[in-house]
Amino acid sequence: MNQQKTKWIRISFIVSVILLIIKFYSFYITNSLAILTDALESIVNVVAAGFASYSIYLSSQPKDENHPYGHGKIEFFSAGIEGVLIILAGLFIIYQAIYNFFVPNELEMLLEGVFLIGITGLINGLLGLKLKNVGRKMNSITLEANGKHLLTDTVSSLILVGGVVVIYLTGIEILDAILSILFSLYIVYSGYILVRKSVGGLMDEANPLAISHTVSVLNSERKPEWIDIHNMRVQQYGSDRHIDLHLTLPYYFELKRVHEEVEKVEEALENTFHGGMEVFIHSDPCIPEKCCKYCQLSTCSVRKYKASTKIEWTAENMAKNQKHYHELTDRITD
Repeated sequence: MNQQKTKWIRISFIVSVILLIIKFYSFYITNSLAILTDALESIVNVVAAGFASYSIYLSSQPKDENHPYGHGKIEFFSAGIEGVLIILAGLFIIYQAIYNFFVPNELEMLLEGVFLIGITGLINGLLGLKLKNVGRKMNSITLEANGKHLLTDTVSSLILVGGVVVIYLTGIEILDAILSILFSLYIVYSGYILVRKSVGGLMDEANPLAISHTVSVLNSERKPEWIDIHNMRVQQYGSDRHIDLHLTLPYYFELKRVHEEVEKVEEALENTFHGGMEVFIHSDPCIPEKCCKYCQLSTCSVRKYKASTKIEWTAENMAKNQKHYHELTDRITD
């Protein structure tokens, strides 16, 4: 999997360098600030792809004494760096556009420049879609962020093409600076989104998709012996996922049977995830006076009460640090 990540990020780097040269050539022949905007963003593409390549290499390194949870978080850092670079590029372009209001450039060969920018936008779009899909499949925020960035670049390039054509047809060259500012605001916003996602990952912010997937798997593989699952924590570090949970089992199960049930839960989670999975399970004994009312184990020989309900496992109630009989008590109180 890491070889695939490295392959695609290297392709991204090589393509970004080629497109960067084409875009700066377009700026050279047109003298258009709007095209310069696109070219400067491509510098960010090249730097980001280079840093992403290193981050993917580092995240693939095995755990060690200093990094017992692996190196997966570097991918969040990589995405954050890319976001900051995008914001800085956007701010610089805004500054340059304001300057050009007072010292306008004389535009030349706009149609040739537009043609070249259109070609680069098409290539970026195809590569961006591929990187985004591969990133989601491999749970790599670095690849996904790089793909989204290229798609953002594609959208801006296509709008840029339309804007430059309008400038060519109308002859209103001041539109070049206005167009640059509009693009820059969009670029700054897209950079902010990447930084926000990066900070969330570094701060172990809950990942709704990872939690939803985990809850879905446990519900689909749910067994009568698994009386209760609570205190569940799900963390995503790059392509690695860490899950902690408490599993309530019948109190009369021997240690061997408890171990078997714990392994079933682990296998159910590991077999549905394309990436590294680490599951820590704490086993709890059931409390007959309180758990019987929602226990689904029909073969239980020590049952004290009939099962009166089946509690649906959700992301909300599985995250609570308490068994689900508390939820039944709350219902009765309400």
